[in-house]
Amino acid sequence: MKSKLSEPFTHLVLYCRAGFEKECAAEITAVTASLGVAGYVQAKPQQGFVVFHCLEGTEKDACWLQTRISLSSLVFTRQWLAAGPFLDDLPPTDRLTPILEVVEGWPQVGQLWLEYPDTNEGKQLHRFCKKLTVPLRKALKAKKVLSEQENTQLPSMHLFFLNGQQCYVGINLAGRGAHWLNGIPRLKFPSQAPSRSTLKLAEAWHCLLSKEEAERLLQPGMKAVDLGAAPGGWTWQLVSRHIRVTAVDNGPMDKALMDSGLVEHKRADGFTYEPAKPVDWLVCDIVDKPARVTDMVIRWLTHEWTRHAVFNLKLPMKQRYQAVTAAHDRLHEAFREAGFNYRILTKQLYHDREEVTVVVLRD
Repeated sequence: MKSKLSEPFTHLVLYCRAGFEKECAAEITAVTASLGVAGYVQAKPQQGFVVFHCLEGTEKDACWLQTRISLSSLVFTRQWLAAGPFLDDLPPTDRLTPILEVVEGWPQVGQLWLEYPDTNEGKQLHRFCKKLTVPLRKALKAKKVLSEQENTQLPSMHLFFLNGQQCYVGINLAGRGAHWLNGIPRLKFPSQAPSRSTLKLAEAWHCLLSKEEAERLLQPGMKAVDLGAAPGGWTWQLVSRHIRVTAVDNGPMDKALMDSGLVEHKRADGFTYEPAKPVDWLVCDIVDKPARVTDMVIRWLTHEWTRHAVFNLKLPMKQRYQAVTAAHDRLHEAFREAGFNYRILTKQLYHDREEVTVVVLRD
């Protein structure tokens, strides 16, 4: 799909964790090259986003890329937008007029999002964006650019502000963007959980599984093994769904979790532990080299000790994108050799830091 506007959407703006611009850029460069799209990337350290520029004259603009690339397939991108012009001199006394001029003649959109980078500077724009949203929404509705009622079947309009005077104006095609502002789900830390790492697994369930998949794959009475469990942040997520857990760690587990009656604590090395019987889930947040963790998970899946797995890969300081692609290649190779059907979902989640979360689902 190519945009129908006089000015095509020539930029793909990709939001990422600050400090991972290089990895985000490397990934989108590889993906667009595989699609035969000519372009180049601009990425500055610590800015929290990168911009892929489609070369002029190509029929494959940023909207076309959104039809060919799934946001969920991009490991280091939280949210994106197909952008047209970059507004770099918005008057402080009248920001609406230049924005309205840009979107004149656009196809109707069903949602309006005002967003900003996930950086210390970007977060200062939260109140500014919130204040601007109401009058902009009213003006867009008056021009029939924004539907009267929210409509997720239409494209969504996004304004990505770098500061009060600069922003990218663009869209996400229907169903192609993240469901949360800035691509960040807002999860509340449960006070009963023994560590904040619990939010990593909660976000993984939330972002990498559909609601229907979560209901089907995380049922009460299922069995799981948590490797490197102590003090029990990931175990808590499983127990909260009434899943029985074997927690493997030489360290102590949270007393309240042990009192739940759903946890058995095995003091053992997570890399050498073997279950007595197959389980439904393996979860693992062990800090070690990505290759070692990947091989351990492969052993569990190919020996059919577990049906599904979710684990974190702690990335090295250098060649982080290469570490992820190497892990993917190793997983795909092992599963093809094993001859079973599977899906691999990988994302650097908001609650991840120097790591990515991987979910492997057996069909």
